Amino acid sequence: MTDVEYARAFFEKDYFATEAAGIVIEEAAPGHALVSCVTERRHKNASDRVMGAVYTTMADFAFAVAANYGNPVTVSLNLQVSFLSSARGGKLFARAEKIREGRQTAFYEVFVTDELGTDIARVQATGHKMKPLLPAYSPEEGAYNPYREQMASLR
Repeated sequence: MTDVEYARAFFEKDYFATEAAGIVIEEAAPGHALVSCVTERRHKNASDRVMGAVYTTMADFAFAVAANYGNPVTVSLNLQVSFLSSARGGKLFARAEKIREGRQTAFYEVFVTDELGTDIARVQATGHKMKPLLPAYSPEEGAYNPYREQMASLR
């Protein structure tokens, strides 16, 4: 199973992001994630532009995928969103990159763009690492799964 498949399996129950908003995980790696969304009528506001909540949801979801890769469950504490422009293209991307990670907090920057390269939003995300519910993963237990602890804690 690839890292993206593990990420998709872990986040399959994030119904708001995956079902309601239609966001798809494209890449997952330690401290990095890329998610995408094809805009539809349901994403538009009254002025026929993509709602800011779509960009924010994408940024929060990208942060979650990146921050939870191989870590204890990490939840958002704060998102600082700066809207730069409206989307011009029909497919959106949110790329999360780790800035710094401590024992209890994680700091990420998320870049929201469209397929035309339009800079739509910049988001600074701060996360809190929850205490692990299971012992740390050891390779002797089987194939590597960066989301193992989180998946087991959800059962």
